[in-house]
Amino acid sequence: MKQNGNVIYVVLALMLCLFVSSRATSQTLWGEVSLNKSSVYVGEPVQVSVTVYTSTWFTTGLDLGNIKVNGAFTIYFRPVSKSFSRNGQNYAGVQLIYHVFPFSEDDVTFPALEIEVETPAPGGYKGVKRIVKTKEKVIKVKPTPPSFKGDEWLVASSLTASERWSGNRNNVKVGDVLVRTITRKVGGTVPELIPPTVWDTVPNVSMYPGRSTIDSYKSKTAISAQRTETIQYLFEKEGETVIPDKVYTWYNPYRQKLYKKTIKGFSVNVAANPDLGMLESVRDSLKLQEEKIVAETKEKEPLTILGLSVKDFIIAAIIVIAVLLIVIYLLRKLITYIIKRRKAYRNSELYYFNQLKRTVGSSNKNKIMDKLYRWIDEIDIEEPSAHYLLMKYDLKREVDINNIASSLNAHKLKNIRKNYLNRNTQAVDTNWINP
Repeated sequence: MKQNGNVIYVVLALMLCLFVSSRATSQTLWGEVSLNKSSVYVGEPVQVSVTVYTSTWFTTGLDLGNIKVNGAFTIYFRPVSKSFSRNGQNYAGVQLIYHVFPFSEDDVTFPALEIEVETPAPGGYKGVKRIVKTKEKVIKVKPTPPSFKGDEWLVASSLTASERWSGNRNNVKVGDVLVRTITRKVGGTVPELIPPTVWDTVPNVSMYPGRSTIDSYKSKTAISAQRTETIQYLFEKEGETVIPDKVYTWYNPYRQKLYKKTIKGFSVNVAANPDLGMLESVRDSLKLQEEKIVAETKEKEPLTILGLSVKDFIIAAIIVIAVLLIVIYLLRKLITYIIKRRKAYRNSELYYFNQLKRTVGSSNKNKIMDKLYRWIDEIDIEEPSAHYLLMKYDLKREVDINNIASSLNAHKLKNIRKNYLNRNTQAVDTNWINP
């Protein structure tokens, strides 16, 4: 017995050594996705870090490029090497940094990923292709503050605005055109999120927006954007004209404050012009330019149907069709059920009783008796006759057996039917003969 016990201990020790050895030589590989914030405003960037770790090293670089996120613009910045030690084991990692900019008030989901990496097994040197999976991450998007106009909302770390004028502001007469160009340089956002300038109307001046241009600039750690817009002022009346201040507002998410940038306005003294025909000519020319710009803009805009993108319209159409099919199916079921119920009712004892109840009280005694016997045909009594029905179920003797049609009424009928249904009866004289 002692020898058997020693053998067991030796076997257990060998198994423990093999387990420890396999754990020491097995490879650990995993991926993580982290957010620097989980709730943001529309246009506020979220830094998303995608990190892959291995207990050995990577034999090839890791570069997923840009990742499409529905409902947001995504900017890929750079890979960063990571390393740490845990329980005596060294781990190497590669972190990919993205900035995600939601452009609507719907929540955004950074998708689950399947990342292909090449890393050698412990003790080896040749990279082996492996797939690392990550889970999706949801970013909650807060609506634009109610005190702020949605079409002017901008989230940025900084903003500068400058303007340039084409034409002599100090020498303007009716029919002259001044061209104003405003350039905004915005830090911490993408150009698509810089809202168009809302131009204030000016009395006695026609305004014709020109083409706008956008640009983006990206370094290894930051992104900025620029939007340049042009407006043409056609002065149509002599006198003093005031070009108002232009105010741009933006929200800084790092300081959680609203900021304003103001471009100061000025006054223009418009002189008279005897050649008013020139005014009409300039106006027509500017209108043609404006129509051309609008047409070009529409061509660049994505196709929409009833204000929805093609994808959203198809989804909405499928949902509407599905709902209609369900409604039609339920209506058919309901109509079939109603028809069956109606048919069953018209073949029931209750139907003929109601027919009789509507007839009593009329002067047509033959019709009353016909309806009474039609109802008797539907009930289960030993003798299908009016006299037998009354003898057995008219417990209070409310109906004159010798003058049934005249003495029947709805109340008496209900009592008789109630007694029949509850089987409240009284004995019938067996010597009585049905006349």
